[in-house]
Amino acid sequence: MAIGKESLENVFRVGSPKWRTSITRVEPNRIVTKGYSQEELIGGVSFSEMVYLLIRGELPSENVARMLEAVLVSFCDHGVTPPSTQAARMIASAGSPVHACIAGGLLAFGKNHAGAIERSMKLVQDTISKCSCEDDIPSAARELVDDHLRRNRRIPGFGHRYHNADPRAIRLLDLAEEYSCIGPHTRLAMEVQEILVEEKGVRMNVDGANAGILLDMGFDWRTGAGLFMIGRLPGLISHVYEEKVREPAFRKFFDIEEIHYDGEEEKDLPVTTDSEPMPE
Repeated sequence: MAIGKESLENVFRVGSPKWRTSITRVEPNRIVTKGYSQEELIGGVSFSEMVYLLIRGELPSENVARMLEAVLVSFCDHGVTPPSTQAARMIASAGSPVHACIAGGLLAFGKNHAGAIERSMKLVQDTISKCSCEDDIPSAARELVDDHLRRNRRIPGFGHRYHNADPRAIRLLDLAEEYSCIGPHTRLAMEVQEILVEEKGVRMNVDGANAGILLDMGFDWRTGAGLFMIGRLPGLISHVYEEKVREPAFRKFFDIEEIHYDGEEEKDLPVTTDSEPMPE
């Protein structure tokens, strides 16, 4: 419903609340989230359904909830290889409290780690927005690939430094088919993969699969990194806990012999001279 000028003036009049939110109402002995009593939500919906409700504003269908749960699980952990996990464990080794370790891990997410999910989602979302119908998807995929190859740029969501065929992506696409969660965005990602496999031997990774699937579930690309963080948080907690209970304090992840100094060698300090007398 549109808010008129008079209504806005009433909302922001002197002495009225300055914060607005459509997410949760909190009153004495009563909490309502997106129109649902939290008393009923607790025990009434799964965690993935609650995530969907908070971000999308409505409860998902059963298949969408199961698909989102699979997406979150696919983000959960990737060993000690990611910078976020290494950062969290290093901070834990220094003796910092759990919240600081987790915060350090989350702060390690950036352009080169966890940034691919949002870049992939934005690219796919923007490309599909230019298609007038599903028949346009194959040519749009061809144009997308040609554009990136011409500029010698990697397509976010495709290729992986460890996996020639990311097992998570394969499983996610199978489940998306089973749960009827494949729409135009996932079809575009699959078309891109078909071209890249034939021409470069490059396959979709977990970010590429989840980019299409999340968009087809109605999520905007700007929620991608946040959803990744929700899925990865339990993994970070487990690594911090393991570091604290299994490893010695102040553990080094490498030996000093592995450090190569390539700066300048020893330099002499400049010779100091007596300072000139202060002017009278």
